[in-house]
Amino acid sequence: MAADQVNITIPTDSEDHQSVAYNAKIGAVYSPPGIKDLESLNNASVSSDSQSNLCNGSSAVSIAKANTLRKVPNSNTKKPNFTLTHLSKRPPVDIQFIDLKYSVPEGRRRGYKTILKGVNGKFKSGELTGIMGPSGAGKSTLMNILAGYKTSNLEGSVLINGKERSQRRFRKMSCYIMQDDCLSPHLSVMEAMTVSANLKIGKSVSHSDKKAIINEVLEILGLQDCLNTASVCLSGGQRKRLSIALELVNNPPVMFFDEPTSGLDSSSCFQCLCLLKSLARGGRTIICTIHQPSARLFEMFDNLYMLAEGQCIYRGPVTNLVPFLSSMGLNCPSYHNPADYVMEVACGEHGDYVQKLVVAVNAGRCNTALSKALEATGQKLIAKETMPMKPNGECLNLPNGSSKNPGLVPPTCTTSLLDSSENLTQDKHGFPTSGFHQFLVLFMRSVCIIFRDKTLTRLRLVAHFIIGVLIGAIFYGIGNNAAKVMSNAGCLFFTVMFMMFTAMMPTILTFPLEMSVFVREYLNYWYSLKAYYFAKTLADVPFQIILTTCYIVGVYFITDQPLDATRFFMFLLIAVLTALVSQSFGLLVGAAFNIESGVFLGPISTVPMVLFSGFFAKLEDIPFYFQWLPYLSYVKYSFEGTMVAIYGLNRSKLVCNRDYCHFKYPSAFLDEMSLKGDMLTYFIDIGVLSGLFVFLRIVAYFVLRIRLFQNR
Repeated sequence: MAADQVNITIPTDSEDHQSVAYNAKIGAVYSPPGIKDLESLNNASVSSDSQSNLCNGSSAVSIAKANTLRKVPNSNTKKPNFTLTHLSKRPPVDIQFIDLKYSVPEGRRRGYKTILKGVNGKFKSGELTGIMGPSGAGKSTLMNILAGYKTSNLEGSVLINGKERSQRRFRKMSCYIMQDDCLSPHLSVMEAMTVSANLKIGKSVSHSDKKAIINEVLEILGLQDCLNTASVCLSGGQRKRLSIALELVNNPPVMFFDEPTSGLDSSSCFQCLCLLKSLARGGRTIICTIHQPSARLFEMFDNLYMLAEGQCIYRGPVTNLVPFLSSMGLNCPSYHNPADYVMEVACGEHGDYVQKLVVAVNAGRCNTALSKALEATGQKLIAKETMPMKPNGECLNLPNGSSKNPGLVPPTCTTSLLDSSENLTQDKHGFPTSGFHQFLVLFMRSVCIIFRDKTLTRLRLVAHFIIGVLIGAIFYGIGNNAAKVMSNAGCLFFTVMFMMFTAMMPTILTFPLEMSVFVREYLNYWYSLKAYYFAKTLADVPFQIILTTCYIVGVYFITDQPLDATRFFMFLLIAVLTALVSQSFGLLVGAAFNIESGVFLGPISTVPMVLFSGFFAKLEDIPFYFQWLPYLSYVKYSFEGTMVAIYGLNRSKLVCNRDYCHFKYPSAFLDEMSLKGDMLTYFIDIGVLSGLFVFLRIVAYFVLRIRLFQNR
């Protein structure tokens, strides 16, 4: 083989590993496969040697000095059609950041730790850019800053198309797809896409057009075969594609991906990057962090932004990486993945080159290393076929993936995205849909999730039924027996406790799981926090009322409580309010803590409330310096209201089956418990419980709001 020839061997998907053979002298140029036009791909008479569709999967590529390109197509890979004709046009976006510095506090006396140290760069539309670096280099921090999720302790500027960025406006034009696929597990693919379209696309688009957009996006991403499959049953690759599809319905010109290949096998990784490449070829700005990709995946990126110790040690085309490192005295060995080698350099395994590389990058040597290497070897750069470009470097104004001249359309063009009349720097408030429409969509989704969630509905319904039967069997017919007043009081107190825990614990367990979905959708500007919170609140209330009513109706009549409609509804109202207050308290704990902390703190925090409820210790027996604590316990008001409903309001004497019954008169029992049995006390208990319900819901809202912005 000639010294100026590079031979790259890429195995098929069925092989366990990829290897790249670099048999070249210093300065030899490595160029990834190009992309032929759509017409040549669909022409059956064209031989496989002239085809070079990047997403078609290749088994051998040989790039010689004569600029020849040979490719063996994988017949098992279906050639996709990446033309999206129904999406709205959006303007191309170039992101430039200048002298970005970011630090985080380490403690009161330890000062601040600098994560990013004055980095600069520019990410252009139509290109797939990868951000790499060792752990702690600042990859995720840089992407979070560019996405607008981190704004505090930040210095420097971020420009959009050369102008100062408006945070609110930019968030509407971009999306952030996280490493973990945060999806609603109880919704099918079509249902999740419908919710996304109804929230992210304005009312100006008709229902039929939204349906067409959904079907088109699902077909492009290969999700047509799992329309009715629940998200929890999807494979890893399908979940990743669904996450992309949910954000693609409104055609964002900027898309951020945090470790998009994490947890995927080699074939799924390749398909995922093929998809990102095609999205970029449609005119979008695709930025993603990636951790040590294989050589096959690494060559698919257009540009690389390499970080080490919070500084940039390389920025530019992937094809320029090896020549740049060679110009700095770092020669990538043969049969070595350039991504692995530059990672070793960033970690200092080949010496202390980080500061030298930083100085070289700031001096602009990244842009000159490739041309110098070509001049030294007398080679010509093999041009990659990309999107049609204007002479000034801007994308051609193609009408949504179609053109009169099909030879100019790239095979992966998704949409033109070129309605440049839309100003990204203008600060326009509001969401694509109104707050009431957001509330309706989220309310219907919450109701659907509650119906399908076994923890929230089926298990709770079964628990209410079983415990109701058990309580009825143990305390059967004691409600009117004067000899068993204390046992009946224990039954009523247990009812209060049961209402409290069955309403609080499921919320503590499920809400932190929903938080990940909510954070993703909120940060991607699907809806407002108010719309989500009101929908969540109102969707939970009817189910809690129904479950509580079913339990109370059974227990009340089996235990032979007074057959008085007024007393029954008074008792039911207290039970419902207790359940709602407990649910609100669980929502507060779930919003403030994760599952592990919430499961511990939730029950523990109820112990003082139960202790000062008035059942275990009479209020007058509590030491004077603790006598104010019972008034902070909502269990005290629930138990007191229950006692008033059952034994208060001048109830007639009870039936005594013994010679002597100490509590034959209900008023004597209330006096023994230091309770009052008048209607005023009951109304006070109702008022306090209602006030606590509203207060806890408001506090939970602000806690949720604080948690959303605490890391910004």
